[in-house]
Amino acid sequence: MESVDKDVGSPQVFPGARVSGGPERRPRPLRQVLGAAVPVLGPLTRRLLPPPLYARLRRQLRPEAPPPVGAVEFGSFRRLQPISQDYGFDRGVPVDRSYIEAFLERHAADVQGRVLEIANNAYTLRFGAGRVTRSDVLHVDPGHPAATFVGDLAHGEALPSGTFDCFILTQTLQYIYDLPAAVATIYRVLKPGGVVLATLPGITPTGGDDWPWYWSFTGHSARRCFEEAFPESHVEVGGHGNVLSAVAFLEGLSAAELRPAELAAHDPRYPVIYTVRATKPTSG
Repeated sequence: MESVDKDVGSPQVFPGARVSGGPERRPRPLRQVLGAAVPVLGPLTRRLLPPPLYARLRRQLRPEAPPPVGAVEFGSFRRLQPISQDYGFDRGVPVDRSYIEAFLERHAADVQGRVLEIANNAYTLRFGAGRVTRSDVLHVDPGHPAATFVGDLAHGEALPSGTFDCFILTQTLQYIYDLPAAVATIYRVLKPGGVVLATLPGITPTGGDDWPWYWSFTGHSARRCFEEAFPESHVEVGGHGNVLSAVAFLEGLSAAELRPAELAAHDPRYPVIYTVRATKPTSG
């Protein structure tokens, strides 16, 4: 019977070897062996290797373990200005826009009939296909060429009640100080059965000084804001993002610079945006 001298080697080192009198043991992969050794040899390897090299070795062998203090590789992020000053528009589709457009794509069937959008009707045309019978645009600037209604959403005096089948409201409420009044206007102008598709900023740059930025949101504040006007059962709130996509968005990277799985992963502690779909009851 084949045997192995324990002073020379072990079944883990020599595949196919057996300990005399015992069952055959499969070899452990080298990566698994080295990965298990990292915590034991950590102090020694940290002294012998430069911090970046040690961090790289640790990450490869134990990818779930965080790098030790002093071994984080900042790379392109070690700067006091973001990589893009324009949310990532100059690099492609911004991270938050990828979440917004995926949300609208999922609810494209709601974009039908008479649709109201803020500032322009780009999303109405993109997601409404042949279902839209009339497209309207609300803008605060009376000289805006696309505006069919002019006014402030918080007051809403220019908007007729019970008129719209769908209201597309992306990244707008952060600019409105009186949130309850704005959401009350949204509810009022929808037809019974009408739908608002809204997105709200979470972890985000707050823009420049062109428009006053009042709010960023949490899931609780987004829900409570809409439930003050809409019945609780008619409000759906979703969060989108994770720590990687939030950092990428703050730095102004584009969505294409993340892997699809990295972009799609959701961690409720690090929301880039919140989405709200709220419907006006058909009666009552």
